[in-house]
Amino acid sequence: MPINYYIFLAVALFCIGVAGVLTRRNAIIIFMCIELMLNAVNLLLVAFSKMHHLALAASNATAGINGQIFVFFIMVVAAAEVSVGLAIIVMMYRNTHSVDVNFLNRLKN
Repeated sequence: MPINYYIFLAVALFCIGVAGVLTRRNAIIIFMCIELMLNAVNLLLVAFSKMHHLALAASNATAGINGQIFVFFIMVVAAAEVSVGLAIIVMMYRNTHSVDVNFLNRLKN
């Protein structure tokens, strides 16, 4: 499959994520849109890693897997980010009984 399809899909996912972050007020939906943008970047890294692997497959047996290893570490960090982010959102809900990000301006005291 050509790399253009992966690039188009990743750009579409990233644009959906940006639109969600900029237009929504629910903290959980904003958090999911940020994760969507992160996964779009991961898709591009894997696609370019595979393309690079096909170009260098004759010279080195392990060429092209660096991007996939990098994606693995990004996913580990994203899992930690999800756990911390959801804990913050749950504590915000317990204190304010709302997950509206506009309500956070009142918590500046």
